[in-house]
Amino acid sequence: MNAILCIVSYLQHVFLLALLATNRAVVMSEGHPPAVLTKMNSVIRGIDLSSKLLSPVITGLIISFVSLKASAITFAAWATITAWVEYWLFISVYSGVPTITRSNERRILRSRTKQVEGRDAPVSVSIVPGTEEGYTGNPPSRTGILVILDRISKSSFVGAWRIYFNQEVVLPGVSLALLFFTVLSFGTLMTATLQWEGIPTYIIGIGRGISATVGLAATLVYPLMQSRLSTLRTGLWSFWSQWSCLLVCVGSIWVKKDKIASYMLMAGVAASRLGLWMFDLAVIQQMQDLVSESDRCVVGGVQNSLQSALDLMAYLLGIIVSNPKDFWILTLISFSTVSLAGMLYTIHLYRIRNHIFHLEKILLLNKCLFKLLPSRGNV
Repeated sequence: MNAILCIVSYLQHVFLLALLATNRAVVMSEGHPPAVLTKMNSVIRGIDLSSKLLSPVITGLIISFVSLKASAITFAAWATITAWVEYWLFISVYSGVPTITRSNERRILRSRTKQVEGRDAPVSVSIVPGTEEGYTGNPPSRTGILVILDRISKSSFVGAWRIYFNQEVVLPGVSLALLFFTVLSFGTLMTATLQWEGIPTYIIGIGRGISATVGLAATLVYPLMQSRLSTLRTGLWSFWSQWSCLLVCVGSIWVKKDKIASYMLMAGVAASRLGLWMFDLAVIQQMQDLVSESDRCVVGGVQNSLQSALDLMAYLLGIIVSNPKDFWILTLISFSTVSLAGMLYTIHLYRIRNHIFHLEKILLLNKCLFKLLPSRGNV
């Protein structure tokens, strides 16, 4: 029963976050400067990360000083109360922001127009030679497998994925989703490995807190970088800064002292959260800017589905490579996946801008450095 309730709660969380991030925030920021949308995205992500940081802390305190049963009752009551609060907030936003109402009216009008066009679509009629009857274009009777495949191809599920892969931002979306196929986070797999290596639980808790704090800092740094570098380049710099921090995790594989290797692993993961969440915000904003209003919710739903699927695959990988001694294999696989994601995003940026770096600015910087350095004759 608890598992079912957790699944329902998670689905609600994903649905609300996707709705806010991909559609409602864009609609609410219509008519305002672009910086408003950037700030709104950062605030939403900051609230989400703060909740993920405080929830385990409060749970641990209640379990430690009261009881496990008291913790369960507290969070059940909290979930019940906040459900009504969330409902009231949604109603308040819906009734208080006229642009949301107009957006819904446009969506309803588009759906009605598609229905009318579907009913009024002409039926092709051709005359088969040697017969007096018209042929309506319907294919002859097919086998059951072909009928099933035809229905699947016309289903809303396949249609949603088709819409997703036709978007200009498909490469950034896939890059973001690939980052979920990793064990380099303070999740259950890495935590279990650290405990097996002899790292105290409170040290792991401190590392998790530092990691979450660094992630929260990303919501403050991102608006500043985005205003100076643009969304596309902010995503590039934030991604490769994350990748650079993960090099520490890879380097820990060849450290012979287990404790030092474990601390290197935690340090690399915690430091990488700044670039990770900045990249997350950059990709979300690109989807908001470049995906049409009619496809925004569909693309957001597929994006969350892809991320959840790759997250599940990471756990399956942990089942296959279950020995803590072999965690280095999971580390290399995760780092390779992150590197692939970086290559895809860099290809997308090059396709848009036809260059990755401003070579002339790099040459100008080198000239300035050579002028500042003392010449050999003055040494």
